[in-house]
Amino acid sequence: MNLEAQLSDRLATAYATVAGRPVDPAVRRSQHADFQSGAALQLARDLHRAPRDIAVDVAGRADLAGLATATVSGPGFINLTVDDQLIAAAVAGPVEIPRASQPQTVVIDYSAPNVAKEMHVGHLPSTIIGDAAARLLETLGHDVRRANHLGDWGTPFGMLVEHLHETEPGDDLTAFYQAARARFDADEEFRTRARLRVVALQGGDEQTLALWRRLVGVSERHFLAVYAQLGVTLTADDFVGESFYNDMLPGVVDDLAALGLLRESDGALCAFPAGFTGRDGEPLPLIVRKGDGGFGYAATDLAAVRYRAGKLHADRLLYVVGSPQRTHFAMVFAVAREAGWIPPGVSVEHVAFGSILGADGKMFRSRAGHSVKLAELLDEAVSRAAALNPDPAVARAIGIGAIKYANLSSDRLSDYTFDWDRMLALNGNTGPYLQYAYARIRSIFDKAQDPRPGPVTLTEPAERALALELLGFAAVVQSVAQTLEFHRLAGYLYGVAGAFSAFYESCPVLKAPDDVRMSRLSLCARTAATLRQGLSLLGIETPERL
Repeated sequence: MNLEAQLSDRLATAYATVAGRPVDPAVRRSQHADFQSGAALQLARDLHRAPRDIAVDVAGRADLAGLATATVSGPGFINLTVDDQLIAAAVAGPVEIPRASQPQTVVIDYSAPNVAKEMHVGHLPSTIIGDAAARLLETLGHDVRRANHLGDWGTPFGMLVEHLHETEPGDDLTAFYQAARARFDADEEFRTRARLRVVALQGGDEQTLALWRRLVGVSERHFLAVYAQLGVTLTADDFVGESFYNDMLPGVVDDLAALGLLRESDGALCAFPAGFTGRDGEPLPLIVRKGDGGFGYAATDLAAVRYRAGKLHADRLLYVVGSPQRTHFAMVFAVAREAGWIPPGVSVEHVAFGSILGADGKMFRSRAGHSVKLAELLDEAVSRAAALNPDPAVARAIGIGAIKYANLSSDRLSDYTFDWDRMLALNGNTGPYLQYAYARIRSIFDKAQDPRPGPVTLTEPAERALALELLGFAAVVQSVAQTLEFHRLAGYLYGVAGAFSAFYESCPVLKAPDDVRMSRLSLCARTAATLRQGLSLLGIETPERL
């Protein structure tokens, strides 16, 4: 049950009657009542009436029978108190996941590591946020297409393929890449062969392509191992690298040129979408084809937008990429719209995120100053979590969950500091705390001689507060599906755990009389189910025991 939506619907009719037009009732949770509407204050100027008079008029017209009672307070707020029997009946039922009334095809571009390089901590936010988005939107009934946009094409692959021709890649992809780069920088003969390999690769030479495919295969196996370790839903079927769009790039250039959207600048073909300027005030170019005839990231990203919106018929395109790429994607989207490749009504969104910082406030790196390999970071998380629970499966759930929650519980646009002690703490807004809250509830049922839940009756303030908090789940999930602000879902779950803790301290469960015990067991069961479902949407496991 989405109480916020039901209250909004009821009030919207009354507001529309009073205002003579549709009005957003602006219903929100409140400290002064269960919910509060402040829309009357916004209407005062338009209607030339005192906001309190408007609020009284709306409250008198609103049909809230069986749902809530309304009172007017302050300068014009409508306070809404939900019917206790309605709360009790609703919270006794199962957790409701609101299904989309109009399911969409959603393409999510996320993770995107580079072939011949191991994944590092910088890949963590995109992979975690993108996977949470995929889980959430699929649960709501949308058709989600995951697109793992691998960096698997371009000039560096001449160097890498030539090195592979003579050297086995082994298990350390980063060392392989660094060795190839060192040879390229130091050996002129190798550099010449590497450049010829680029020509052969782009020309479709079968031997060169076979070496390239082998390198991509080795890298993909490494990526899949990390994804399994991290517990995300990306599979081999989701790899859609830059090479996939390679044959589309000449058509992108030709069509943009035919539309008059390209012009030459220093030998390169560039688009100049309106509204983008450099520091000097001059129009900012988006380089589609470089002066040497090669294609850059912009051409590939334009081809991807065109393919996803046109061939896949996506209704919503999500690009989970760091904030520094904001201008690049804004320009790509602008050019694609000018070209008519994004149909009206199709949403294209850059789901930006901040950086992971170390304790020194700088980019998180190893003590030696190198990028932290993601596989090693995950291993360390599990190892540290073993101090909380030695069971390997539980330690894995705690350690990986702690890393995910630390990222997702932060505002994704902000940088956050990587702190082992904080993220693995059993108190505060952490993954382990919520996992512990879930396990604590499950232990109540393990101890109960008669664990059957029953009809809910709300006689204590803490019972009602918990029940009302639990009924907020649907509204939060629907909101996060639009904003992809996962810290709001995390914050909600933390609030549920806090409400349960207050309830458990003041309301005995197992020692209560039979009917009260069964009612409180229902609240316990609903809380556990909400925590489990909410954490699952974030990609976090909930062990039955900690």
